[in-house]
Amino acid sequence: MNVPAEDAGQSLAAEDGCPFQLSDAGTYVVDDAGRIVGVSPRAEQMLDRAASTLLGKDAHDLLHRGKYGEPLPRSRCVMRQALISSETRQGHQEWMERGDGSLIAVSWMVTPCRIGEGGEGALVLFHEASSPTLVEGQPRPSAASMPELDRLALLAETTATLTSSLDVDETVRQLIRLVVPLLADWAVVDLLTEEGGVSRVSVVHYEHGVRVHRRELEGPMPPLPQESSMPLSRALRGVTPALVGPQDYQGTPDSDIAVKQRELFDGTGMHSATIVPIRGVREVVGALTLGRSERSWAFTSADLLLVEDIARRAGLALDNARLYERQRRVAETMQRHLLPTLPRVPGVLMSARYLPAPDASQVGGDWYDAFVLSDGATGLVIGDVVGHDLDAAAGMAQVCNMLRAYAGEVEKPPSMILNRLDEAVVRMAETTMATVIFARLEQPDDTWRLRWTNAGHPPPLLVERDGRACFLEDGNGLLLGTGLPAEREDAAVELPPGSVLLLYTDGLIESPGHSLDDGLARLARYASSLVTQPLGSICDTLLAGVRPSDNDDDVAMLALRIPG
Repeated sequence: MNVPAEDAGQSLAAEDGCPFQLSDAGTYVVDDAGRIVGVSPRAEQMLDRAASTLLGKDAHDLLHRGKYGEPLPRSRCVMRQALISSETRQGHQEWMERGDGSLIAVSWMVTPCRIGEGGEGALVLFHEASSPTLVEGQPRPSAASMPELDRLALLAETTATLTSSLDVDETVRQLIRLVVPLLADWAVVDLLTEEGGVSRVSVVHYEHGVRVHRRELEGPMPPLPQESSMPLSRALRGVTPALVGPQDYQGTPDSDIAVKQRELFDGTGMHSATIVPIRGVREVVGALTLGRSERSWAFTSADLLLVEDIARRAGLALDNARLYERQRRVAETMQRHLLPTLPRVPGVLMSARYLPAPDASQVGGDWYDAFVLSDGATGLVIGDVVGHDLDAAAGMAQVCNMLRAYAGEVEKPPSMILNRLDEAVVRMAETTMATVIFARLEQPDDTWRLRWTNAGHPPPLLVERDGRACFLEDGNGLLLGTGLPAEREDAAVELPPGSVLLLYTDGLIESPGHSLDDGLARLARYASSLVTQPLGSICDTLLAGVRPSDNDDDVAMLALRIPG
């Protein structure tokens, strides 16, 4: 039987001699990943946060802070250590961030508990400690006054956080999370575009415990003037960081960017700001502006040095992300240009889809192909070169072209074509392995027949017009490029009138959290229910409904409907 969180907390407090009076204690429940799944009204009051802003959020990232308000590395989170060890622990003098940005010192206890049916989590009870709470209106200690060890910990957390992603937008988002509200009420990120322009990609204000994007202040910026002496222009040219205020932009503007900066100060109410270059390995990639409007104290030169250190780390991360995105665009362009225009086969409807990987860190080697052979049959191909990088995309291009060449020479069974292709793949300069299905769609009389061989690829799916579905699992052999001898076989099947044949890559069905059989069963179930729909709609619905949300692979798909 599951025990309600509040009852569990009362009984544990009694048994372990917890010093808390539960009527004065806030409680929340986290799941095994540290996300908040339940919160008490008292916790909402103490944290000055509504339950809707807490539920589903990572408790450590959202609440736990150092005594200066800085984000804490997970390795220094004593509450998380208790969650991982599944032991009841308690402690004193930890800090949580309230919704208004102020800090509250707490004593706490964490104890394991069950969540729902078989779920594991932890109950967190916290009580305001005797130390005075830092409330809004009291100056929070300046980040520049941190002990050196805490400053180094913050910079280490910055490096670890910003280098964890190869996506520019995610890197900018994490950068802002690190500096707002710790260092500033406002954060503005301007990035230089590949075309040489300037884009204000993010303007964020900390309001009532939430980081709010001010979209009306974001967007394209005027051209960067090369002779301007104003702080933002100098930072974007990589000249120097600066401490600035609205007074610096009250004179006659020397450029349109200076006009935009004056509008920024007027619109945000910032009375003090730091503007620092964001430098990559080879060049400046942008500028970071941090501003204070609600806090009365101004930035100091020590603050500026800390912000400059953070921006330098952000520049390296953004530089890496941009380089990777360029590589990804090259690979995707190569893949898309190699994907063919489907041939017209009298009576047979064809449709194909290619969907890139959802994660910017992944580029695949998936492809489909269809072409008319010299004897009038139609060649059908679906394949996947092993790997997730530009080499995989380049390998895919070579394998695809060689397969077309071998298949077009003379009428041969699919197994002989793949045997010859396998010999060529082994001799390629770069080690390449691939799974592939090569099939011939033939019409020897009034019926349609499929002959195919399978080199380690997921089996084709055949769905009859009454909804019966079966996977074509014959003709299986070793994938290409292993260098091992392979006895490939051909398989054949008659295709019923009105049936749908689906060739696909593993990105459609594989999931780290489920077995391959689960993915195949899901595909068959969806396809059976869609068989009467237009072929293009079938492909789109399968991509939307079958592809697992946690699959970071790309997907290629080739579908055809037999006349009938």
